[in-house]
Amino acid sequence: MNPEKRRAIYERLRAANPHPTTELNYSTPFELLVAVVLSAQATDKGVNIATGKLFPIANTPQAILALGQPRLEQYICTIGLYRNKARNVIDTCKLLLERHGGTVPADREALEALPGVGRKTANVILNTAFGQPTIAVDTHIYRVANRTGLAPGKDVVEVERKLEKFTAEEFKHDAHHWLILHGRYVCIARKPKCPECLIRDLCEFKAKTSAVADTAATTGTPQTPRRRHLPPG
Repeated sequence: MNPEKRRAIYERLRAANPHPTTELNYSTPFELLVAVVLSAQATDKGVNIATGKLFPIANTPQAILALGQPRLEQYICTIGLYRNKARNVIDTCKLLLERHGGTVPADREALEALPGVGRKTANVILNTAFGQPTIAVDTHIYRVANRTGLAPGKDVVEVERKLEKFTAEEFKHDAHHWLILHGRYVCIARKPKCPECLIRDLCEFKAKTSAVADTAATTGTPQTPRRRHLPPG
C-alpha cells in the first residue's frame, strides 16, 4: 500500500472520530492498568460491569491488597479466567508498592515486569494513560492491518513494527483506537461490513462483501430455491 493511500485511510478515520479513546471505563492510570489486565479474552463491556462494582470499593494498590484475593475474585468472577487475573492483579499491586511507590510507571520495561502485563497491555497503558505514540496490536488490529493491506505481517510484533514505520506521526497517538474500533464494529472477523465501511475504496481486501450478499446471509430469501409448480399428472 502506498503512503498516499495510508494517509487517506487515517484521514477518514480521524474525520469520523476525531478524539478516539478506549471503551474501558477508568479514571486513573491504575484503574486503566487493572481494567486492561482483566480485559484479556474478555469484552470491554464485561470488564466495565465488573470494575463498576470494584473501583468504588477499591481502586488503589493498597485498597485492593486490603480487599484480598478471595474478595477480589467475587467482584470479577463474571470475567473469564478471573482467578488467574485476580492473582495477577494482587501480585501487580505488591510490585507497584515495592518498586514504584504505588504508582503506575510510564516505562515499558517496568510495565512488562508486572504480572499479567505483556507488550500489548504495556502499549495500551503508555498510549492511553501517558499519551505516548505507541500502537498496541490485538486480534482486531492484526486483522485490519492484514486484511486492508495497511501493514501486513505474519504476527502481531511484525504488524506493530510496520504500523509504527508506516503511520505518520500525526496519526500515531490515535491509530490504535481507530483501528481497534474499526475491527470491532466494521471489519469484523467472519463477515466484514464492507458496504458500510468508510475506507472501502482504499482497502486492498479482494473478497469484499456486498449489500446483496449480506442481505442473503441475513434473510436467506435470495438463496432459498423456489419450489417448482408442476402441472397435475
